[in-house]
Amino acid sequence: MSADAERSALAWLSRAAEPGHAALYALVREVGAPMTVDLLLAGQAPPSAQAAVGARVAENRVDADLAMAERCGIRFVTPADDEWPEVVLQPMTVATECGVPELAPPLALWVRGPARLDEVTCRSVAVIGSRAATAYGEHVAAEFAFGVVERGWTVVSGGALGIDGAAHRAALAAGGITLAVLAGGLDRPYPAAHGALFERIAVAGLLVSEWPPGCAPYRRRFLIRNRLIAGLSAGTVVVEAAARSGTASTARRCRELGRPVMAVPGPVTSAASVGTHELLRADGGDAARLVCSAEQVLQEVGRLGADLAAPARGRPEPRDDLGPVATAVLDAVPVRRAAPPERIAVAAGVPVLDVVRVLPGLELRELVELTADGWRLSRAQRSPTGR
Repeated sequence: MSADAERSALAWLSRAAEPGHAALYALVREVGAPMTVDLLLAGQAPPSAQAAVGARVAENRVDADLAMAERCGIRFVTPADDEWPEVVLQPMTVATECGVPELAPPLALWVRGPARLDEVTCRSVAVIGSRAATAYGEHVAAEFAFGVVERGWTVVSGGALGIDGAAHRAALAAGGITLAVLAGGLDRPYPAAHGALFERIAVAGLLVSEWPPGCAPYRRRFLIRNRLIAGLSAGTVVVEAAARSGTASTARRCRELGRPVMAVPGPVTSAASVGTHELLRADGGDAARLVCSAEQVLQEVGRLGADLAAPARGRPEPRDDLGPVATAVLDAVPVRRAAPPERIAVAAGVPVLDVVRVLPGLELRELVELTADGWRLSRAQRSPTGR
């Protein structure tokens, strides 16, 4: 079997059958792409595989598809190519062999952009969400994508309006790499409003599709596309999702692949965050992990012990490491009208000697000040922010 025959057969299959079909994938694995095409053309393939191509079996546009791809700067990447992301896609293969429906790996991919597909996806995280995003959602998506890229990771998303677009643009702004998985031919930008964005991605990142040039982005193809977003990422972050959202299907596919799903909380009054909140509530919180920063995202998907997020801490205060006696004394020091140590001792409930002992240390920390009438809080501590 020649490499050209294998390549032509896979190109034929990419137009004849919708991706993610387990029976067709299994047949290709068993007998190879050329024999699979021969069986389909002869009507002798197993019924489940034959049904995957249906009336398209009589259509052959391989030469035209490959020629169009070459004119558009699109390359056809197959499992025989060096850049094929075998390791990243392995969980899809395992899930398919275990009988998980509609998770079959891609047979081949149409790719546009200078980066190698395997290198781009070896450290990648998906940032997805609603097309009807709020300003809050787009801001968070951009912050997360920028932070992920700054740490050497790739941002994967679906190229849609809203959250996807915000994530792609932020990744580019950070000078990093982003990968857009599209639901139609790469020569037909959809949405059209993102035509310029896709051109920028093609210069610095990658555009990827399972469909050959000229294929329209039908509604059902977005759901098929979602499984590939999950398959090409180490984990998926859902920034905003409404109660009924295609984003939920990506999160489900991610869980089926055994990869972490993360969700960003939003205002409880926001309809755009109902889906993300349901993810956080589902299965007692096991369906998704709550994340609030790029660091927390990478802690979920990164290397064990190497990508830990620093614990959230408030701003350090001069009072933080005071002992119990010093704290009691400081609480008893008057705000404005100074008092002698004896009065402070009564208010604090401690001996006068303890008050005399700790007041100089509190003064060094600029928490209290000595006046002619006694001790009072320092000017900084008397302000609302100081208290």
